[in-house]
Amino acid sequence: MKAIDIRDAVRAAGRGLVLGLTAIVGSVVLFVLTVVSLALTPLGIGFLTTPSALAAVRAHANHRRLLAAKWSGVRIPPPYRPLPDDVRGGLTGRVERTVLLLKEPATWRDLRWLLVDMTAGFTVAITATWLMLFPVEGLVLAAGLWRVFTDNRYWYAFVPVDSQLTGLLAFALGLVVLAAGVRFAPALVRAHFTLTRALIAPTQEEELARRIERLTESRHDAVDTSAAELRRIERDLHDGAQARLVAVGMDLGTVEALIEKNPAKAKELLGQARLSSAEALTELRDLVRGIHPPVLAERGLGDAVRALALRLPLESEVNVELPGRADAPVESAAYFAVSEALANVVKHAGAERIWVDISHGDGMLRIAVTDNGGGGAAIGKGSGLSGLERRLGTFDGVLAVNSPVGGPTMVTMEIPCALS
Repeated sequence: MKAIDIRDAVRAAGRGLVLGLTAIVGSVVLFVLTVVSLALTPLGIGFLTTPSALAAVRAHANHRRLLAAKWSGVRIPPPYRPLPDDVRGGLTGRVERTVLLLKEPATWRDLRWLLVDMTAGFTVAITATWLMLFPVEGLVLAAGLWRVFTDNRYWYAFVPVDSQLTGLLAFALGLVVLAAGVRFAPALVRAHFTLTRALIAPTQEEELARRIERLTESRHDAVDTSAAELRRIERDLHDGAQARLVAVGMDLGTVEALIEKNPAKAKELLGQARLSSAEALTELRDLVRGIHPPVLAERGLGDAVRALALRLPLESEVNVELPGRADAPVESAAYFAVSEALANVVKHAGAERIWVDISHGDGMLRIAVTDNGGGGAAIGKGSGLSGLERRLGTFDGVLAVNSPVGGPTMVTMEIPCALS
């Protein structure tokens, strides 16, 4: 047995113990409280207690989702629909919340999961712990504890222990169980989470409905964003390049009138017109670069982000691991999402250094923007992250923000795509 396999098995045994205790204590208590609360609903008391009880159940389920992703890489999407914004407060609001929660299919799946978690889930999780602890008993028996049972035979599984020989047989059996534990303990923990996913994950119909709803919202956001972008381009052209070109035309008209009467003045105006035309060209190039940077089209997302980072007033590091290129719309969305994230860091984070990591795996383009600033960033607090989330949502992408107070801050973006 390899040392790394034993460490993984011991870690799985500890996790199995945590899951087992959580299942037998948390799931049992929450199931009993919720059932009692629902039973008191006809008397009116349940309307006061059920929303809190179901909130605790959801918190319990969400914690299990977190452990599933962290410990075994099993992703369990939360199926809960947000409550309407017009739910009132007070007793009336409690009644409305109770009715809405009881109409939610995920509520009843959570209750069914509590039943299974306290039985089958507990058994699967605690078996991973038992496979690693049971051999310790065999070792102790072989080391001399068998002497305690010379007058009263002790059964170690199916081995009767009452002598050194039977103690060694118990130890041999313990080694067999240990080998099984090293081999199967991590798989049992994963099986526990797989069982949980089968019970509380959203159904395919719910996933499809949520995706349609999300795509509908992102389409509306994309249309609004496109309209705002067109207005910005029109405004920039009108206030910038267009005004300068009009000035060039006026200067040339004046030059035409003065070229014979006052050549010196005409020459001065020609220089001014040349300067205005150069500034107009620069503004047009900046405008085109803002629509789609040439380096992005020519060299791809990695080099475009590197060029973007070089213009930052902060020290930056960009790591790119892309075996190919994504479609142009995806690259453009990813580029501007990174640009917006970096702009937020420069404006609000108070950071000294920025790290950008870009990779692709499992059909997902993953981008992580990390800074060593003061932290405290969150979606929906006017930090610009809400707009970034909408930009990614157009491509069915997701945004996650980890920003504890005091830092550091990590903004993670994922966009489903294939590389060519």
